[in-house]
Amino acid sequence: MSDTPQLNLEHLQKPDESLLNPAERSGHRPRILLLYGSLRAQSYSRKMTEEAARVLTLLGAETRTFDPSGLPLPDDGADADHPRVQALRDLVTWSEGMVWCSPERHGAMTGVMKTQIDWIPLSLGAVRPTQGKTLAVMQVCGGSQSFNAVNQLRILGRWMRLITIPNQSSVPKAFLEFGSDGRMKASPFYDRMVDVMEELVKFTLLTRDRSEYLVDRYSERKETGEALIKRVNQRAAP
Repeated sequence: MSDTPQLNLEHLQKPDESLLNPAERSGHRPRILLLYGSLRAQSYSRKMTEEAARVLTLLGAETRTFDPSGLPLPDDGADADHPRVQALRDLVTWSEGMVWCSPERHGAMTGVMKTQIDWIPLSLGAVRPTQGKTLAVMQVCGGSQSFNAVNQLRILGRWMRLITIPNQSSVPKAFLEFGSDGRMKASPFYDRMVDVMEELVKFTLLTRDRSEYLVDRYSERKETGEALIKRVNQRAAP
């Protein structure tokens, strides 16, 4: 008698090492989407993502940055057909990894940041646009260093089944870290951002051809199998 009567052994799969080492590998540059969380003219989260995009390009990635201007609030009469919502969703689908960078406001990420994430669905038909993709989180602060926003972004990344990398960046007193030309000054904070981007590219290259297998799970195989049996039995019924 089985020691695990709760298990449906038909849908339990031992890890297959061959699927973790695919024979065919993607040859295109890693596709990274960057989101920032402020509409201010002097947006330091935008400037931070611009610096990150420059580094990512040097690391061999292809980058695209979404401008959140004109993005409507969820549940405010707009739907997925809104052109700004569609533009965001198309970029998420295109991407293999993402960078989320938010200012910290009142101890949390901004509404601009959360609105973008709220418009990203967990599924689009049979496609899950975030599942198995990589994510790096960053924040900028007006005052002393804090990690509230990046911690919240990590929670959201986990909820959306993104592979959130271990490293992260938090820049305190961001107004001191950027020059009049809008560029980030050389500093340990800049170096940390570079560390995060290096790690993101490595994790993206490591996981992108394995992502579907990495996030494949027992409960969903079991649910899909039971749904199939039910559907077949319904068709067979007189």
